[in-house]
Amino acid sequence: MIKKIMYWFALTEGGARGVIRASVGCFFMYLAYMLPMLLLSYFVRGVVLNAVQGPVVYLVWMLLIAGIMYVFINFSYITTYNETYKESKNIRVHIAETLKRLPLSFFSKHDISDLSQTILQDVADMEHALGHAIPEAFGFGVFLVFISILLLGGNFILGLTIVVPVLLSLFMAMLTKRQQLLALEKFYHKKRETAEAFQESIELQQEIRSYGQKEAVKEKLCALLDEQEKEQLATEKAQVLPFSAITSLVKFSLGLTVLVGSMLFVRGEINIPYFVLYITASARIIDGLTGLYMNLAELLYIDTKSRRLRDLYNTPFQEGEDTEFRRYSIRLHDVSFSYNEDRKIIDRVSFSAGQNMVTALIGPSGCGKSTLLKLMSRLYDYDRGSIKINGRDIKEISTDCLFANVSMVFQDVALFNISVMENIRLGRIDAADEEVYEAARIANCHDFIKRLPEGYDTLIGENGMRLSGGERQRLSIARAILKNAPIVLLDEISASLDVENETRIQEGLRVLLKDKTVVIISHRMRSIQNADRIILLEEGRVSAEGSHEELLASSPLYRRMLEREQMTESFQY
Repeated sequence: MIKKIMYWFALTEGGARGVIRASVGCFFMYLAYMLPMLLLSYFVRGVVLNAVQGPVVYLVWMLLIAGIMYVFINFSYITTYNETYKESKNIRVHIAETLKRLPLSFFSKHDISDLSQTILQDVADMEHALGHAIPEAFGFGVFLVFISILLLGGNFILGLTIVVPVLLSLFMAMLTKRQQLLALEKFYHKKRETAEAFQESIELQQEIRSYGQKEAVKEKLCALLDEQEKEQLATEKAQVLPFSAITSLVKFSLGLTVLVGSMLFVRGEINIPYFVLYITASARIIDGLTGLYMNLAELLYIDTKSRRLRDLYNTPFQEGEDTEFRRYSIRLHDVSFSYNEDRKIIDRVSFSAGQNMVTALIGPSGCGKSTLLKLMSRLYDYDRGSIKINGRDIKEISTDCLFANVSMVFQDVALFNISVMENIRLGRIDAADEEVYEAARIANCHDFIKRLPEGYDTLIGENGMRLSGGERQRLSIARAILKNAPIVLLDEISASLDVENETRIQEGLRVLLKDKTVVIISHRMRSIQNADRIILLEEGRVSAEGSHEELLASSPLYRRMLEREQMTESFQY
């Protein structure tokens, strides 16, 4: 049962056990709600038999029942909310631990707004369901079975007047479940689509305004909101109509109980106390079932959210063992990879990147250069072949161990809205301040950092928005210098920089690349002509490899690329 609850609601094992404890508390709460009805039946019996006792007796019974109700209801309340808050914490911690272990490719295939909605809104909705719908539905379900057995045992015919409408209403609820789930899922995805559109419009404000697209974007967002409103109305209709019919059927049981009970009373088969007891039991069950169907509506509402959390938890992790390396040469053999099955991006690529050497990857746009760097750093796992460091396949190496030995510097620099000092220190968290200063000097960052309002303590804004592109890139070089990893992967780090910034960055690179295994991508042919080995890629395959002189002599594609660069440099506006 615990595993089923874990699966149904994407809970931890502790959360599933908590649901059971909370459900037991709700069961006793519903039992407590029946006690005043028993006292009423006892009083009616005294009136009918002319055996009414003194007020003190009834007062004692009332106080006793009030005490029992307080204990049961308080137990249910404390148990439910304690378990809810504990599991809410556990879910958030579990999500955080899962996100830490997910391959980075996962984040490139999922929208950030979608993930943030899952982490924030979906978990909040699950928290509400844990505090109300789930334990109350389970608790009342058990209570309903228990009380139905007692009612049928007391008087089978009168018990049927309550149980049959209940069973019919449950059957109707099951019949409409699929229709409701489909409507809820459609509404769920429409809400996500709207959230993603709003986030995109916020992130692209500069482009939207500069190209005069404000009205077009506004119309698009308004249309999405209108569509979402229609989906919401359709979803509510899909739930309201079935549940209105179901609750009407349930309420029919009260009239049926009065009618059949009256006939049985006239025929002398039941007495007044029994009659009153069944009527009050029927009324109590009607109230409970109305709440149950409201809880079932919420359970259906969180079904899609539970599946999204399960999908997140079930994403395969990148496994591997910590490894000690003696050498850091990289060997690719028949490596193939595709982002989807339609098109192969990397097709049976083989080459070596030796230690203390610079290996350059070049080729036309879209030939797979950046993808190869992502595979070599295990941001993505390749489909076939092997990539080995010091003879060990990187799929057998833990990502923590691999990342500790690899520095990656990309064209698109990622910085945090923290101080310059802490952004550089990400390269090595335990680095002393003096080590950070030295890395900044080597990367030619020190001078511009000292000109900032608070120097190294200056907050640089989201993704370093208060810095220029060249300054951000130099900070990433400083971070890599501080890390001092034996393998360095560089992807077009100077493609969009001016000559001054490129010169400063190249000075920092001389220190960063010394005695390392280096793989570099560059569209500027002159920057890689002195590389120890050049790998020329074309349509995901190795077209040629060798030194600059060897490729110049043997590769027509290499010569064309050189000629095109020379034509570009000689172009005059």
